[in-house]
Formats: sequence, structure tokens, C-alpha cells
Amino acid sequence: MLKIELPNQDFLYVTEDSKECDKDTAFVLTAQNEKYLQNAKDNQAHSVIKITDIAELFGVDKIKIVGITGTNGKTTTASAIYSFLLDLGYKAAMQGTRGFFMNDEIVEGKSLTTPSVLNTYKHIYQAVEAGCDFFIMEVSSHAIVQKRIEGLKFELKILTNITQDHLDYHKTLGEYISVKNSFFQDEGKKLINKDEPKASFVIKNTYTYGIENSATYKLMAYSLNEASSGIIQHFQEIVPFSASLHGFFNLYNLMAAIASVHLLTGKKLEEVVEVVDNFAGVSGRMEQVSVLPNVIVDFAHTPDGMQQVLNALKEKELLVVFGAGGDRDTTKRALMGRVAASLSKKIYITSDNPRTEDPELIVKDILEGIQDRSNVSVELNRKKAIQMALDDQEGDDVVVILGKGDEAYQIIYDQKFPFDDREVVRELLNIKTV
Repeated sequence: MLKIELPNQDFLYVTEDSKECDKDTAFVLTAQNEKYLQNAKDNQAHSVIKITDIAELFGVDKIKIVGITGTNGKTTTASAIYSFLLDLGYKAAMQGTRGFFMNDEIVEGKSLTTPSVLNTYKHIYQAVEAGCDFFIMEVSSHAIVQKRIEGLKFELKILTNITQDHLDYHKTLGEYISVKNSFFQDEGKKLINKDEPKASFVIKNTYTYGIENSATYKLMAYSLNEASSGIIQHFQEIVPFSASLHGFFNLYNLMAAIASVHLLTGKKLEEVVEVVDNFAGVSGRMEQVSVLPNVIVDFAHTPDGMQQVLNALKEKELLVVFGAGGDRDTTKRALMGRVAASLSKKIYITSDNPRTEDPELIVKDILEGIQDRSNVSVELNRKKAIQMALDDQEGDDVVVILGKGDEAYQIIYDQKFPFDDREVVRELLNIKTV
């Protein structure tokens, strides 16, 4: 766990772990650790401080915090905002699925999408010390329920979309939707996807972006040829942009990022869109690992995420390799099977991160959603499944490997084994990396 040194205080350190308390260390009380309060006192904690009372010591009020929630698109949207701000000359930090970054440097590798409250405070403290103007963070549904964003004042809150995920934790889609929407029940500045019918929010200080519906930032026209380009209307301003990202769903991520940076900086929209093309996307998100044969690796692990990626490639014949994570929402598996069956030429069902579940039972769940199984192969060895797809690839076929993106491991029981879809493809195709 974590002991953080704070200068010029009565205590030397703060911690949220009661076991780390002693006469020099104050216990920071959060919604997550209330039940350990007595243990902290037994360990002679210097004092007990509420998380909200300590915010000021970490400089939380000295930086503009941007929070992004939604089922899909959080990481790409956060990364795009971070990239645009840096290119416009601001100093910025970003915390999320990919780790913690400051001013174009990686400070910490991957962890939880939203870490513990005190960890986030520590990152904010580091960002303030580094002179950052903005702190961009992904906010997961788990973090909202568990109050891992306690005491944070957001300059802007962003909603990407709401589709099915994490029902192993939230139990019902209704509960999951209400958790996501609970983030937007205040009068602070909000940016909402206008095309998301499940969104519910306090109208005051709300801005919107959309493609289908009229919005504060409306995509009037777009093209998805080699990459993507579009024309945004914002009141009287009409501004074109081009980007190197593929896929219709990425237009939403780009719109959210452009609108956010416009709202946060007050710069002219035409100035903001000038830097859009510099953003190359996020590793493991629609990442082309090989051109001939064409192989794409993507993180999509929900029915909606899969549909968006496969739709983005629908002009081609697709050979799709995927599985589903173990010890996670089982209800999405058949839906993932159905999506793959409707948009693929051939399907290769394999192991994802089975964790403590039997991989064969996970596959059985996926197959429930597939009526015609004539073009379905099951191969639990993920490397062999990828090899099969590569062997079957012909002409313009695209091999699409879904579920793990840039993860460098496979979780079987509680062990992590080295496994990176991209590295496996390079090895099988004998592609040399520079």
C-alpha cells in the first residue's frame, strides 16, 4: 500500500491502509476503508483525517480535473484530450487504463482504470508539482460506486456512451446505467453524447456533442476513407478536421475530445482542430499489426465494442478471433457470439483471460449466441487460434483479434502468463520490429 509524505504538517505521512499507521502517520478515512478505523487507532495512528479535508494539502484546487466515464471510448477520448492539450502548449497529466502520464512522459504503468482515492490524490499532487494545467482521468463505474473520486472537484465531466458491461458487479443493466448517470447529477460543467438515449443529467451547464442529433458540437458531415475527416458545427462556427483514426465510433471519441479542449481552453475551434491529426490513437485500439496480410488487434470485449470495431471494417471479409474473460459478466458472452456471427466470414473462438473459470464453459456460453456454426472453429490455445486465422486468410480478408488489445499477459487462475496478441502475430508472420 501507500504512505505519502506531506511536507509542513504535524504528521510525516498519510495512508489509507490501517496496517501502515503509526505515531507519525495519519489515517485518511474514505468510504472504502471506514471498517478499518478501529484497526488504525489500535496501530497508534497519528490522527484520523477525512479525505475531503485533505484535498487542499494535495493541491486538488490548483489544477483543472477532467473526468471521463462511459462503457467504451474512455481511454481513446482521454488520450486524445491529453494529446491535443500538449500540442496546444499546455502542461497536462493523464491517469487511466494505460497508466499515469505527465507532459508526454510515462510515470507509472497500467493499473486500475481509476485507482484508490489517495493514489489519485498523489498523482494530482505530482501533476501540480510538475506545473500541469490539467489532470485528465478515466472514471470507471466501480470507482463511482466505491467513491474512489471523493473530494475531487471536476472542471469538466464527459459521458462517452452507456452499453452493457460489468454486470458481474452491477447485477442489472438498470443499476449500471444509473451508476454512470449519477456522475452527472450536479450543476458543474458537463459534456454529454447527445446520441446516447440512456444518458440522464442535470441540464444546467451541460454541453453536448453528436452525429445523429442536434448538439452544441454537431458533426455535419464526415468521411471514413483512408482515415477520418469531418466538419463540426458549433453555433456559427463551421470547422473541418482530419484525423488518422479509423472507424465510425472513433468520430465520437474525436468529437468528445475536440469539444472538451475547446471548452477547457477557450481557444478558437479552428485552432483546436489543427492538432487533431497529430494524434495517432492508442496502442491496442484498432491497431494494424500487419498490412499484408491485414491484421488488426483491438481491445473490444463487450458486444457493443465488438460491433463498433467490426462495423468499422465491414467493407472487408473478416476472420475474427475472440473469447470472453472469466469471472466477469456472463450475460454478454452469447451477445458477443451473435455480433461476431453477424459480421464475420469466419469465427475462431478461443481463450481470453479465463481466470478461475473453465475455458470450455466460457466458449459454450459464447456459442449460445451463434445459430449457424458452420464457419466457427473452437481452439482454446489462443496462439493456435491466431495461427488458424492467419492460415485461412486470403486476398483482402482482414484478421481481427479482439478482447485483449495491448495487454501483455493472459490471466489463467491467478497467474499472469506473458501473451501479447500483437507480438504473437509478429512472431507467426516473422515480422521484425524496429
